[in-house]
Amino acid sequence: MSDGVAAAARRVRGRPPNSGTRDRILTAARALLSSRRFADVSVAAILDSAGVAKGSFYFYFASREDLLGALVEQAVSGGLDAATAWTSTTADPVDALRNGVAAGAQLWRREAPVLRAIVEAAGTDASLDALWRRQMASFAEAALARLRDDPDARAWLAGRDPAPIVTSLSWLGERVYYLAATGTPPFDDDETVVDVLTDAWTLALYGRRGTDPPRNS
Repeated sequence: MSDGVAAAARRVRGRPPNSGTRDRILTAARALLSSRRFADVSVAAILDSAGVAKGSFYFYFASREDLLGALVEQAVSGGLDAATAWTSTTADPVDALRNGVAAGAQLWRREAPVLRAIVEAAGTDASLDALWRRQMASFAEAALARLRDDPDARAWLAGRDPAPIVTSLSWLGERVYYLAATGTPPFDDDETVVDVLTDAWTLALYGRRGTDPPRNS
């Protein structure tokens, strides 16, 4: 029986879920990730910080990795909402894309401990890697849906398949946002992050730079 199946079985057989206990565990883990790498955050440290018994942890989570997956899903639940600044608007596409990039930067800064942890842990855990790839794919799919109704992008791409372009740009954004979340120059400056990523997207999709201030017309 896999760890995930075993944990699910325990939840079915055990007492009714106490969402307060689960939330305390998640909150404690998030706080620890603010000052430690995921590899250095032990179950014992999480339990000590949350003030709950060891059995409570394994009632809700099969492992530390399972817990991190839950934190990531919480953190990125607003990711597509952030992207709607571009994906769900009829405004000037370059201005809208800049707003979307800025919203993404705000999300990464707000959720930096968790998103930094998943990027670093995905390379060593197959389930976390799969989770993170699904999250990245969901953003790329939203971007592609926007482009299907975008005459400016279609005109610039001139029949080229946008999927590889959007996927590449999405992973470029992940790397730049990660560098910003770790305070790595020059991406420790929010304006630089937004300028670089906006230019990358707009030059690839519209053939023009996006570093001018948003137009109000």
